[in-house]
Amino acid sequence: MKKKMRVALLFGGKSAEHEISLVSARNIAKAMDKGKYDLVAIGIDRQGRWHLDEGARLLFDEKRTTVEFTERKTLAAVRPGENSTPLLRESGAGVGVIDVVFPVLHGPFGEDGTIQGLLKLADLPFVGAGVLGSAVGMDKDVMKRLLRDAKIPTPKFLVFEKREINSIQFKTIKKTLGLPFFVKPANLGSSVGISKVSRPSEFRAGIHDAFRYDNKIIIEEAIRGREIECSVLGNDNPVASLPGEIIVQHEFYSYDAKYIDHQGARLEIPARLPKKIITEIQRIAVRTFRVLCCEGMGRVDFFLRPNGQVLVNEINTIPGFTQISMYPKMWEVSGLSYARLIDRLIGLALERWRKEKRLRTSQ
Repeated sequence: MKKKMRVALLFGGKSAEHEISLVSARNIAKAMDKGKYDLVAIGIDRQGRWHLDEGARLLFDEKRTTVEFTERKTLAAVRPGENSTPLLRESGAGVGVIDVVFPVLHGPFGEDGTIQGLLKLADLPFVGAGVLGSAVGMDKDVMKRLLRDAKIPTPKFLVFEKREINSIQFKTIKKTLGLPFFVKPANLGSSVGISKVSRPSEFRAGIHDAFRYDNKIIIEEAIRGREIECSVLGNDNPVASLPGEIIVQHEFYSYDAKYIDHQGARLEIPARLPKKIITEIQRIAVRTFRVLCCEGMGRVDFFLRPNGQVLVNEINTIPGFTQISMYPKMWEVSGLSYARLIDRLIGLALERWRKEKRLRTSQ
C-alpha cells in the first residue's frame, strides 16, 4: 500500500481576511482525497501564534469564524535548518515529517511572501507562488507598474503613502482619473477597505478607511464594463481555465457582495463570451502570471470594456476556495475536479521544490 502524503494546511492568520481563510481551508480539507493525504491542520490566530491540536476541530466546526486557542501546550513553531522535523510543538517535540505545506492565508502575513520565506528557510515544499511572486502579487502598486511596463493594459492609477494623507486632493484625483474612482489599500484583498468615490463628501472617509489597513493606498479609475476572472495553473508551463463572469448586484464587488449577501453577485461560469475574447483573456492571464513571477496558482481579474478591450485589474496568488469562489469553479467547468485540482497544486509544489534542490548553494 502506498504511503500517504502528510499535508500541513495553514489557515487563519494576522489579516483582515482571517475569516475567509477558515472557510477556504474547510473546503480544501473536505475536498482532499483522504486515501492519498493525511491532514495536519495548523490554525494561526490574529496574534500570529500557530496552533496544532485544535486545528482540525476548527476546520470542521462551521460555527467557528476565528482561530481561538485555549491551551498553550498546543502552540507550535517553525525551526529553520532542521530538515527532519522543522515543525515543532512548544514543548520542543517534533510534529513529524511534513511532505508539503498548503498555505490558505489570504492577505498580509500569508499571501505577501512572508510565510513563503519562512517555509523556504525551513526547506518545506509549499503550494502557490514563491516569495517574489507572492510579494509582487500582493502589492497592487508594484504589480500595476510591472503590468504597465510589460504593456499589459490596466486601469489608470495613482499611489500615495500615509505621510501624504493631508496633501491628497479630490480635485487632483478627479482631474487625473475622472469620476467615480476607487480608493484601496495597496496590500489587501477580498475588497476589504475599498471605497467607491463619486462625490467630494465621500472622499476623505474613503482615504482614511483605506489607510486603516495599509500605509500605502492606490486610487484607481472606475472601469465601465464586465468583470471577468480567469484561473491559471502551473509552474514553467502555466495554463488558463475557461473564464467566468461576476455580475454584481451591489454598487461594486464589495466584501458583503462576495461573502455575506448571497444575492450580492451572480456568477456565470463559464462566461458567455465570443471565442476570440476567451482566447485573448486566457492569453493575457498566462502572460500576467509570467510577468508577475507567479507559480502554482493564480486568479487573474479583468475588466472587459463594451468595445472588447481587456484590462487586467489584479492577480490573487492565494485565491479563495469558499463555496462560491471562482478559482476552483472555473477549473471544474474546464474539466479539472476539485480533488484533482488539489492533487495538481501539491504536485506543482513538489516539482518546484525538487527543481530548487538541484541548485548549488556553494562553490
